[in-house]
Amino acid sequence: MGGKDHRPIQAPEEDWIQAVREKLLDWYDRNRRDLPWRENKDPYRIWVSEIMLQQTRVDTVIPYYERFMSLFPTPGELAAAEEDEVIKAWEGLGYYSRARNLHTAVKEVVETYGGKVPDDPAAISRLKGVGPYTAGAILSIAYNRPVPAVDGNVFRVLSRWFALRDDVTRTSTRRKFEELDRLLIPEDRPGDFNQALMELGALICTPVSPACADCPVQGECQAHHDGIQAELPVKTRGKPPVPVRMTFGWIMNGTRVLLQRRPSEGLLGGMWGLPSVETLPEEPVPGGTLRDHWAGLGLDLELGAVVGELEHVFSHRRWFVTLVQGLCPAEESLPEDCRWVEENELERYALPNVYRKAVRMVWDHPHRSHGFHQGRLF
Repeated sequence: MGGKDHRPIQAPEEDWIQAVREKLLDWYDRNRRDLPWRENKDPYRIWVSEIMLQQTRVDTVIPYYERFMSLFPTPGELAAAEEDEVIKAWEGLGYYSRARNLHTAVKEVVETYGGKVPDDPAAISRLKGVGPYTAGAILSIAYNRPVPAVDGNVFRVLSRWFALRDDVTRTSTRRKFEELDRLLIPEDRPGDFNQALMELGALICTPVSPACADCPVQGECQAHHDGIQAELPVKTRGKPPVPVRMTFGWIMNGTRVLLQRRPSEGLLGGMWGLPSVETLPEEPVPGGTLRDHWAGLGLDLELGAVVGELEHVFSHRRWFVTLVQGLCPAEESLPEDCRWVEENELERYALPNVYRKAVRMVWDHPHRSHGFHQGRLF
């Protein structure tokens, strides 16, 4: 039964280990992708790439990585940057807590370690946002340390090589696979071996329809031998995203648009966006919840028409958004987390994708130039 494989780790035979090492590294030397973070062994560059690659495809990351590194080529330059600058440079990659954690951790590296990324496993693991995989990747690739780096690709490859049915979402499975990886890593090329495992998972040992005929270690793979590669790895399905009804406000005064910074903790924490509230189920008029929320802050919001609706999926939430138009007198004082921004300056702000969708909806609306009228769009 899936997820119930509790067999203890049994060290593979030495001949098997040597065959896997030789075949995998030979394949990697001939097929490795030319990626910008592989230009050298700079631990800072490797660190940034590994953080960006979390939850994001390689092809997507490359242009963002190159732009980010052009802005912050050293730990010192990233540490000296304002958080808003860092978030703006990260814009479009999503999961913005990664950028904030990286910024915080790099500041610590500069303040505590003189700008040198620590090569001690305990020290690097204490940095904010650096988990076991990221630490292993930096230590093995940059510092040539024989430390496991088990990501989703490696989980998949090892589960098939050893025909293991352990649920890869479990912490105990991660520990087990890290020990397996540790047994396989060669002392002379630990970083290359870890990257080769990841590369094999990305290019050959894919989640669906693995290219077993092209695999350099097909003969050593137990799952291929048993014909069960399509069944592995075992992974418990997560809960579907919770649906949430939201209202966004396109609130203007003249040529200025109202932005609001979200709370520092939680979804999109600390990010700028359009004024937003969770819509009450009994809302009688579109935007009523938003208007009442602002009234509670002492601000008089005059509602206009509904601009449109959109949907956006996060890892644990699915937002169903109604975007409404509104006016707010500029002379009224704003809460500290709000500010008026000239509409033509919105591009200077690192708005999360869900808010960019809303802004684009306004800008693309066919009645955009008709001006504001109560109950009618623009």
